[in-house]
Amino acid sequence: MYNFEALNDKDRMSMLQSIGVKSVDELFDSIPKSALMTSFDLDEGKDEMSAQKDLEKISKQNKTNYLYFLAGGAKKRYIPPVIYDVASRFEFLSSYTPYQAEISQGTLEAMYEFQSVMTTLTNQDVSNASVYDGACASAEAILMTSRITKNNIVLIDEDINSNYLEVIKTYLWAQGVEITYDKNTNEQNLCAKIYQTPNKYGEFVPMPSKNNKELIIAIVDLVSLGLFEPPKSDITVGDIQSLGLNLNFGGAYGGFIACKDMYKRQLSGRIAGKTVDNRGNTAYCLTLQAREQHIRREKATSNICSNQALCAFIANLYLRKTGKTNFRKIAKMSYDNAHNLAQKLGELGFELKNKDFFDDFTINVGNSEKFLLFMKEKGILAGTKLDNSNILVGVSELNDEEEIEKYVQCAKSLSLIRI
Repeated sequence: MYNFEALNDKDRMSMLQSIGVKSVDELFDSIPKSALMTSFDLDEGKDEMSAQKDLEKISKQNKTNYLYFLAGGAKKRYIPPVIYDVASRFEFLSSYTPYQAEISQGTLEAMYEFQSVMTTLTNQDVSNASVYDGACASAEAILMTSRITKNNIVLIDEDINSNYLEVIKTYLWAQGVEITYDKNTNEQNLCAKIYQTPNKYGEFVPMPSKNNKELIIAIVDLVSLGLFEPPKSDITVGDIQSLGLNLNFGGAYGGFIACKDMYKRQLSGRIAGKTVDNRGNTAYCLTLQAREQHIRREKATSNICSNQALCAFIANLYLRKTGKTNFRKIAKMSYDNAHNLAQKLGELGFELKNKDFFDDFTINVGNSEKFLLFMKEKGILAGTKLDNSNILVGVSELNDEEEIEKYVQCAKSLSLIRI
């Protein structure tokens, strides 16, 4: 009969003997003594039910009922319950990252559909089947352009998301690609110009001019494309967090890279394709496999080990659930709510820094730390600090008239105190 007891000393000794070790301490002899912890300040062990009750008490210390107006790369949006009802089914819910050719037809079909909706939104020819996040997508896109143009200098607009910029610096440092911020540069060996629209201040900006053989990379907000035309860039990248992904204390997110057809063989990640088998039935396959494990070795375009397949699947579900009409409606609601709040704050005397924005905007509140702390005490996460005077306010379809009015009234009461 099977023994259901937990691991005991007899089992441990048997395992140690099988690998030729006399004790658990000897097993860890290779670790320097200075690096070992000699004691643990732990309470007495608890049964599962008691531990669960204690964790519930701790969790109640979290405050989750704030009105949410944060911005800067992650947005709280409405997620239809059906999205996670489907995504949580055992057929889809897996931490496994599919990159092998023998993965299931269902997973391949989901990847193919994700690519299709990305190309539709961005008006590009080809999309990969997702990458780790928007920051990695931006960095990988720059490396793409370096391989295509054989150049190794990129012009970066300094007003892109600050977190993206840090990731890009790390990637490019390791690959020997130089960065310049001088928009008047006359370098003939630029591989790309990369910019973000809307940028880190929420402002729409025009696409940079193309002078030589450098390529243009645009970082976009996918929801904004429900209202506005996508940039006519050579490569379009971004994050899919706004498409049905919970904030989850910071992740997981997902990214995408879409480009013109002529550049598809330099795409990072993988591309799923649709074909027919020898019986005439629809079949899906990995059309392009870019990793070094796919026998490409030094010719690999990427060593990405995670394409956030579940996140991409959720984004695909979200877009198919909302549909074109409702997606446009969500974008319009976000736009209207943001402009409504910006106008009312302007009427209170706060200086709006934007001329053309979607649903994030920068506003001068005098003392940003004092303003944000006061608003938080009133139950409002009022924005993201940019500097001592300015904050970035993020608005979505969730911030209805009632929430906007509460924001305005609290800001008004603080402005009377003369912050």
